[in-house]
Amino acid sequence: MTQLTRRFSVVGSRDEAIGLKIAFATDDGEFVNQHFGSSRSFVIYNITPEGSHIESIAEFGGIEDNPVDDKLIAKLEFLQNCIAVYCRACGASAIRQLLEAQVQPLKVVEDTPIKALIKAFQRELQEGPSSWLARAIDRQKTMGDCSSMEGHQDT
Repeated sequence: MTQLTRRFSVVGSRDEAIGLKIAFATDDGEFVNQHFGSSRSFVIYNITPEGSHIESIAEFGGIEDNPVDDKLIAKLEFLQNCIAVYCRACGASAIRQLLEAQVQPLKVVEDTPIKALIKAFQRELQEGPSSWLARAIDRQKTMGDCSSMEGHQDT
């Protein structure tokens, strides 16, 4: 079974507002360069319209010989508070499970810079979110996790 082998979380207080958590499938922390199911690591950023910071990094082991669904369990648990995950590819079973967990899979070209994706995401927050993002923001508001996003959503 695929296991979470290492997890790094940023601790301490932040002056930044609470934002939206977005994950990136990456092996170097700079580029989205991993297939979701076989990714050995993810980085999660907390993103607001004005800024972003790394929230958590996870590394996974035992991926090679596991059935597809076994590979996903630990990853889905790690991504449970995220609204989206960027990856270079994602299989049908993973897409279904991510959507059931209310995590939007977003496929991008391999080696897309994470910083560019964050900037584009911030621009979308400022200019008015797409339909999937508006629904995710509404879910966050309902859960009380995203009070700082009020006023940044066009309806």
